Amino acid sequence: MPGNRAVIYKGPGSVAVETIDYPTLELKDGPGVNPANVGRQIPHGAILKVVATNICGSDQHMVRGRTTAPPGLALGHEITGEVVETGRDVEFIKVGDLVSVPFNIACGRCVNCKAGKTGVCLNVNPDRPGSAYGYVDMGGWVGGQAEYALVPYADWNLLKFPDKDKAMAKIRDLAMLADIFPTGYHGAVTAGVGTGSTVYVAGAGPVGLAAATSAFLLGAAVVMVADLQKERLDQARSFGCEAIDVSQGDPKDQIEQILGEPEVDCAIDAVGFEAHGHGSDAQAERPATVLNTVMDVTKAGGAVGIPGLYVTGDPGAGDEAAKTGSLSIRLGLGWAKSLSFTTGQCPVMRYNRQLMNAILHDRTQIAKNVNATVISLDDAPRGYAEFDHGAARKYILDPHGLIK
Repeated sequence: MPGNRAVIYKGPGSVAVETIDYPTLELKDGPGVNPANVGRQIPHGAILKVVATNICGSDQHMVRGRTTAPPGLALGHEITGEVVETGRDVEFIKVGDLVSVPFNIACGRCVNCKAGKTGVCLNVNPDRPGSAYGYVDMGGWVGGQAEYALVPYADWNLLKFPDKDKAMAKIRDLAMLADIFPTGYHGAVTAGVGTGSTVYVAGAGPVGLAAATSAFLLGAAVVMVADLQKERLDQARSFGCEAIDVSQGDPKDQIEQILGEPEVDCAIDAVGFEAHGHGSDAQAERPATVLNTVMDVTKAGGAVGIPGLYVTGDPGAGDEAAKTGSLSIRLGLGWAKSLSFTTGQCPVMRYNRQLMNAILHDRTQIAKNVNATVISLDDAPRGYAEFDHGAARKYILDPHGLIK
């Protein structure tokens, strides 16, 4: 049986590549595994040889020590791989298939899954509705920044690529289907982006850039992306976005310079709970800043998509309320403007097949737009460090050297 090297969270600010157990069709005890999940049999699962697995901003929240993630947790929820083993109950997925893995782990059987709400599956996580690989409070499913990974409910969860050779030729793009492309698209859809829309995207990290890419795919007329970092704003400009440097002050003024009015049709929060202030407050953490800004700049009757992560436990927060996810948001403003809000995990399966087709038929260049950068599994600690310092890149780990 081959070994299995994986990226392990060692404690705040530290990750390392270490050898862990090769996956089996049983969920075993380990860091972060809910006791109710220990010994869970997975005859419906598949084991993948990981072809591509990405570093996500959500992983960075844990690595910065901003969650209750336990040391020893194997990280990674953005997985693309080749099936090397299937359980006895797997009927349609076959050994040799090249597949994308939605970061949501879903059973396909509960009332939420049947309604398409795979981000809040009721059967895979004893802690709360919803689950993901290698993530805090998500049931303890082992992360996929590794050489091999287990996927439960394989027939339901896995998206098979129709042509393996064509898929490998576009693997950098297709690797984005596990999370950030559907997540950005979900943010744009729930914000109501359509033909001719004016759109404000808070955050020029990979999810923000994916949201901007999605807004153009949906027909937006103007897409403005806001951030504090020049390199990230330059990346947004590279595919036609207007850049808004919020370190210079209130984004409403810059929106008005671009549009002739200080409001947009649709807004997307792709930042989440580690938001900073604007202008003179740009170096200070202000976790409610983005939520309040998107309410302020969205037209009355509009909608706000919130794919940015907000947590119920933040030990590194600057005030006691924020440590439990309580933020000083101007809900009265949102109510007075009759705004609609959509929060929570993106239900990846709602979008990934359609976005796969858009990639395979050259309708989008998501890898180019997020500056996808392939590195080895051994280089993961460097990738985490550079991403944490604001590198305008989406790092793809290549555990087996398969990406050309």
